[in-house]
Order: sequence, then C-alpha cells, then structure tokens
Amino acid sequence: MPMGRLSGKRVLVTLPLDEEQKEDFSKLIEDAGGCASFIREHDVMACDIAGTSVIIGNIPAHLLHAPASLEWLQTSSAGYDHYLAEGRLSPHTLLTNATGAYGQAVSEHMLASLLCLMKKLHLYRDNQRSGLWMDEGSVETLVGSKILVLGTGDIGSSFARLATVLGAHVFGVRRNTGHCPAPFEGVYPIESVPGILGGFDVVACVLPSSPETRGLADAAFFSAMKDGAFFVNAGRGDLVDSDDLAASLASGHLAGAALDVTSPEPLPADHPLWGMPNALITPHVAGFWHLQATTDNVVAICRSNLVSYLDGVSLENVVAR
Repeated sequence: MPMGRLSGKRVLVTLPLDEEQKEDFSKLIEDAGGCASFIREHDVMACDIAGTSVIIGNIPAHLLHAPASLEWLQTSSAGYDHYLAEGRLSPHTLLTNATGAYGQAVSEHMLASLLCLMKKLHLYRDNQRSGLWMDEGSVETLVGSKILVLGTGDIGSSFARLATVLGAHVFGVRRNTGHCPAPFEGVYPIESVPGILGGFDVVACVLPSSPETRGLADAAFFSAMKDGAFFVNAGRGDLVDSDDLAASLASGHLAGAALDVTSPEPLPADHPLWGMPNALITPHVAGFWHLQATTDNVVAICRSNLVSYLDGVSLENVVAR
C-alpha cells in the first residue's frame, strides 16, 4: 500500500473488535502513517469526530455537521439513510455501507417471526405465562404459499432461499426487472405493487428508506393484500403507516404482522400495535451484533475496504448520493 496515505491523519474505529482485530486494524492504519482511535459507537462524542479523516463503523448521526476533514465514512450497518440528512456529510465525503453482512441474521429472524405467527406460537407463549392449557385453533403453512418480497438484495434473497426450502413460491420486487435472480420465480417493478398484492399469502419488506418507499404500506396497501395474509417488515419502519397497519390487523383483514422496525421508533408504549394478539414486534434487533456471523461479516467488509482505501483502489458498497 502507498506509504503515508494516512500521514498524520486520524482514523476512528467504532466496530466491536477483539484485541487481535484491533491490533490488525492498528497496524494497517499506522503503517500508512495514521493514528487509530477505538471507541464504541454509543460512547462517541463530538470531540472524537473533530479533525478525523476516516470513520469505520457507525456513530450517532446527530454528531455529524458536515466535517470538512472527513474523507470517508464506512458504516457498520447496511442502512445509511440517517447519514444522508442535509448537513450531515460534506459533498466530498465518501460513504460506504456494510451491505452483504446481514443476510443470514435478518432473514432467519424474519422466517422465525413469520412461522411464529403462522403456527400461533406467540399465543401459546402468552398462554404459558398465564398457566393456560388452551388450543388456539388452525394454523398456516409455507408449503405451497406465495410470498412477495419487496427488496431482492442480500437480505431479501437470503429470506427467499429459506422460504423456498420450506416449499414457498417466492417473487420479488426490484428496480431492475430485466433479470430474475435466483431463487425468485419472478420479479416485478415497484410501480406494480398495488395491483399484485392480492395474489400473495405473505408480503415481506426489506426495502431501504427513500422518498419512493416512505409511507408505501398504508391503508390502501393493506386493503389490497389478500384476506388472511401475513405482513413482515425488517427493512425500514417509515415504509409503514403504523396506524393503518393496526387498523387492518384489528379488522381481521390481515392474519398477522411481524415487525422488527416501526414508525416511529421506538414505538410508543401506548400504540395499539403492542396489544394486538396478531402482531409480533421486536425492537430492531434482527441485524445488530447478536449473531457472531454478522459481526465477522461486518469486520471483513470494513477491513477489505480499508485495505482498498489505503491502496488507492475502488471501494465496495459505495453509496450513491
């Protein structure tokens, strides 16, 4: 790598690294002439960012005020929309994310949540807490079901593979419909969503936040879904109008909803979704650091991009702004 690429520059690393990984990152940075600081995300303060040239890992977005010194921000998350707010990053700051790290963790969480609802395991858990021995009635299966996945990237494709193994027929929604990636049986453009929702037993969403997707899942969206269908969202909470979803669940039109993200987030304690027996809510934990494989993936992506940055070659997962 070019000597002095980071000459005299500060690099802030917020990843949950073990001592061996810290030594590895330190050597890479110091050999390029830089100075490494290791601070966990929630301990970062504004003074830690001032004068920093590179940040590897997430930081509280509200601390960013378009620092002129910041050349590159590598997030530890696949999501990055909170860093795109006006005034957060300077136009010259390169932004890359951790796409590709979360497919296994989030897709497994989605599948587990969906099966929990379909088999009414959440109701039996509630009954267990009350010491109640009661049959909750008929259940559903993924065998032969039709699933529509909004978002066919790493997470959406991982979920599709899991569901396909269990006998589901999975279709996707993506911007570019010229190619249908495996394991999807077909793909649709996002503009067609309102007209096709009624043909699916499950609608699962893993879309990022964008002007095109915010509020997409509203009263009209849920009304267009098949009676007795299930809704899953593990992408961004602002896709969904939470009040409209609650109304659809309360009416019995939807059989259930599994949410790892909500709008707003955290979901207010008095929101009706909390008390609904056909809703399963987790506090945005499907990804995060709970699965060791996810941490390993994130660290590998960040290290690979750091090496590329120091070598002066193109980085992976560059976010278009």
